Amino acid sequence: MNLQSVKTIYLAEMARSLRTVLQSIVSPVVSTSLYFVVFGAAIGSRISEVDGVSYGAFIVPGLIMLMLLTQSVSTASFGIFFPRFSGTIYEILSAPISYFEVVLGYVGAAATKSVILGLIVLVTARLFVPFSIQHPLVMLLFLMLTALTFSLLGFIIGIWADGFEKLQLVPLLIVTPLTFLGGTFYSIDMLPPFWQAVTLLNPVVYLVSGFRWSFYGSGDVSIWASLAIIVLFLGVALAVISWIFRTGYRLKP
Repeated sequence: MNLQSVKTIYLAEMARSLRTVLQSIVSPVVSTSLYFVVFGAAIGSRISEVDGVSYGAFIVPGLIMLMLLTQSVSTASFGIFFPRFSGTIYEILSAPISYFEVVLGYVGAAATKSVILGLIVLVTARLFVPFSIQHPLVMLLFLMLTALTFSLLGFIIGIWADGFEKLQLVPLLIVTPLTFLGGTFYSIDMLPPFWQAVTLLNPVVYLVSGFRWSFYGSGDVSIWASLAIIVLFLGVALAVISWIFRTGYRLKP
């Protein structure tokens, strides 16, 4: 493996995030903290417990997952879209570096940034809402698997998009709504039976539920079902990226 090339792409992407620290790090942390202030500290104190924990503590895993999904997708999609937009992608493709190493550099940087953001938000949430983590290793596993999987999804979107509008289309119209409807702010047990069945078709439910299980030992679905879904996502994303590089889709003129 050409580790020097992977390291170069990885460090360049991490440096891009550090150059725009207000937009890349401060903005998502402040935005998510506002949810903790409004729903956790202010409104949460007037709502009864959900699944045996206070409402403020209940929404912590969901809000971290919301930030993780959106940041993973947006960082990875812009990271590969900009070289295509500026034409410098051909310099990368003609360099002595394999497709796997290109993906590893871009997706590794996006996933790293998302995990760091997730941990910062986790610490910040503790300032506003008291909560515990029963299974910290499972929590870290979900954090890393989700960041990696949705960074791969972002990479695919960055290859597919032919303009800045399409770059924002999937995150704004699909990822964010599915996360809001995926049990971020409520347990699906609160829904009528019909809507419970419909909600179980939303894959984000399994991610939020598994992540919440690592905090409190309970979730809307089985922890094994959550792990199976995230591994399935990961496999599908890898298969699509393999197909993109094998066929040259949107990469070759």
